[in-house]
Amino acid sequence: MINTFTKPKRLYQEIGLRLYEELSDSRFSVGDRLPPERDIAERLGVSRAVVREALIMLELMGLVEVRKGSGIYLIKQPTDNSLNNELESTLDNDDVGPFEMMQARQLLESHVAEFAATQATKKDIIKMREALELEKQNIEVLDHNHDADKLFHLAIAEATQNSVLVDLVENLWERRESSPMWKQLHCHITDQTYRKKWLIDHEEILLAIQQKKPDAARMAMWRHLENVKDTLLILSEHKDPSFDGYLFSSNPVQI
Repeated sequence: MINTFTKPKRLYQEIGLRLYEELSDSRFSVGDRLPPERDIAERLGVSRAVVREALIMLELMGLVEVRKGSGIYLIKQPTDNSLNNELESTLDNDDVGPFEMMQARQLLESHVAEFAATQATKKDIIKMREALELEKQNIEVLDHNHDADKLFHLAIAEATQNSVLVDLVENLWERRESSPMWKQLHCHITDQTYRKKWLIDHEEILLAIQQKKPDAARMAMWRHLENVKDTLLILSEHKDPSFDGYLFSSNPVQI
């Protein structure tokens, strides 16, 4: 198949386009199960996270379906012009893959927390505590609202007393909230018990900032967002029978 589509802006789009073209070449029939993510990742030389993002892209287009306990199946052949037009639109948009977004947050917010530990005032600490209290209440009543999570992370950014850092952190949250990719990832997540683990992470971050320990604050935030990243991969896993537990390679940077 000759590639006449817009050049992909992001890696997950590039992988999604390659998979789309493979499906268009009739290598699979409707109803066929796609190869395991691990096999696709190894063949294309990318991480499992990128393959997951590419499959979410194809899922949003209505080409594949995630079946819990079974795998990912082809439900429509990408042969008509309407799907080609939809792919063109998908490749031309600015949506970020959820795991790429998490990596950006991890790199930025770990250092934001480090700086906040040197600048935070009593007022900032009180604001973080209030956000955690609201988070606890939401978890207790099984409220799926994540506003308290956002408030906590923004309170840390505000504790740096640097408006540019606040804008950067807020922008990442806004992109997450408006992202169809992020929403599609979460539609497969029904187990909410992970939120209790994230609350413990938040408490450790707050303690380090309150004690004015920059290194501890940086590491606590890094571990928290690594936990978020891993949890999202695990909870959104479609339980392919050949899944072997492989998630990520090591962290991209050492801190």
